Amino acid sequence: MALFNKILARIGIGAARVDAKLVNDEFRAGEKIEGIVEVYGGNVEQTIDRIYLRLFTSYVKEVDDKKVKQDIQLNVFKINEPFTIQPAEKKEIPFTFQLPDDTPVTLGKTRVWVATGLDIKDAVDPSDIDYVKVLPNLMVTSVMKSMEDLGFRLRQVECEEAPRRMRKRLPFVQEFEFVPAKGPYYGKLDEVEVIVQSLGNGQYELLLEIDRKARGFSGFLSEVLDADESLVRVTVSESEIAQLSATLERVISRYSV
Repeated sequence: MALFNKILARIGIGAARVDAKLVNDEFRAGEKIEGIVEVYGGNVEQTIDRIYLRLFTSYVKEVDDKKVKQDIQLNVFKINEPFTIQPAEKKEIPFTFQLPDDTPVTLGKTRVWVATGLDIKDAVDPSDIDYVKVLPNLMVTSVMKSMEDLGFRLRQVECEEAPRRMRKRLPFVQEFEFVPAKGPYYGKLDEVEVIVQSLGNGQYELLLEIDRKARGFSGFLSEVLDADESLVRVTVSESEIAQLSATLERVISRYSV
């Protein structure tokens, strides 16, 4: 019977299982996540080579002219040394790890989750998934507030595959898509897409794609040829947030003519 139980444990039946419990489920990029991993022994003694926490999100990429969702690992954290767990035994292992600065905000379609797993020799890898809420940092919050002050409404937030020239550590960027709902840009612009990328030390690069509204036949041709879009880079620091609305207005006005 013991041999039969070991065979079942190798395919995940009656094997050890894992459950991660987070102290909190709301964070900002750069903050620490704390919690406890509970490991429950199965029907047989098993050696746990390691417990790992993997941080995931997903983004949209084009494959054969079709848009598909791709899961991507943002980081992985090992939280223990090998140990043995006895049948029906329970172990609690505390952990702490830091959210990377480039973790996307969980707005719109964006999701971020922690997958907790056990490395067990010759066995199926049991895992546990916990979704976390990633709140906007100070710069992203200020950009959204400034765009609202200028009469824009946030329509969509999505992580999309980035051209190689725009990539940093990750192969995607998170786009915040705004549309004019009122004010001086209503009727002039179709949308403004904003990408916020950290440069470190409180510095950020804002990439704005300003999409002018087609007007008449020449405007229609410009739209067809994508000539109605302007990509602008602006570097700002957290110390300049008080002037952010004026900075964005100056840039958007220049390219909305």
